[in-house]
Amino acid sequence: MSSFIKISEAASLAFHTAAYLAQNTGRLVPSREIARALGASENHLSKVLQRLAHAGIVRSTRGPKGGFKIRSPWEKIRLMEIYEAIEGPTAPGRCLLDPPVCRGNRCALGVLVHRTDEAARKCLTGTTLAEMAKSFRLGA
Repeated sequence: MSSFIKISEAASLAFHTAAYLAQNTGRLVPSREIARALGASENHLSKVLQRLAHAGIVRSTRGPKGGFKIRSPWEKIRLMEIYEAIEGPTAPGRCLLDPPVCRGNRCALGVLVHRTDEAARKCLTGTTLAEMAKSFRLGA
């Protein structure tokens, strides 16, 4: 079954990784553990962790006892920060259709697309990692 709004696999992995790290704040978490817990490719996770580190959302420590830790205060991280760390800066009002179908400013879906974009932006900006991590559970 299809869903109207989709986020990339990388963004989804970033959200889940941040939630996992938020639930393991007392220690450095190896990327192998994160990948195993989330059922993700270590190579893909590595790229996601690089972007999160570059954005300052996580910090990494190298070495045999190294790993990743969410930045403090992690409770104040907004989901939009995580999303933009992976997908790049977002611009309000841009067409959500890729590639855009319309060439002018009279798009049949214009109002719907604008409202959807606005609602998603409001949700990601208004939700903290702490709120998301509360309901995050691995397994069934």
